[in-house]
Amino acid sequence: MQVEGIPDDAKLQQLRDGIQLNDGRTRPAQATLIEPPALWPRQPPVRERRHIPDCWLKLVITEGRNRQVRRMTAAVGHPTLRLVRWQIGDWTLDGLAPGQWRELSVYLPQAGASAQRPRGPGRAPRPSRPRRGR
Repeated sequence: MQVEGIPDDAKLQQLRDGIQLNDGRTRPAQATLIEPPALWPRQPPVRERRHIPDCWLKLVITEGRNRQVRRMTAAVGHPTLRLVRWQIGDWTLDGLAPGQWRELSVYLPQAGASAQRPRGPGRAPRPSRPRRGR
């Protein structure tokens, strides 16, 4: 992600330790400065401010709160200018050019299996109730 300003080691350490947001503390993240990546042009372009430098960060998080990455960088004083999600789990954009796509196989439960989906550790499924007529 491209952020406004250049975070020092203390700001990066705050991201690594976890940030206190309005909805609670985030889990620790991996945060490193990186060289600007070769990306497709952004439309509209990111606003350019001649007197305020920017830099690129790689931030790896293990949870997915609403606008979490943007809120984390803003909390340490470096608002996000451009955000590119490069990887989700084992899926990455490696080897894909702009406009290209890759078909992925995804596990889908069999019909009827949704009623028996796991309900979390130690929780038994609720008994089924007859449906009322509509």
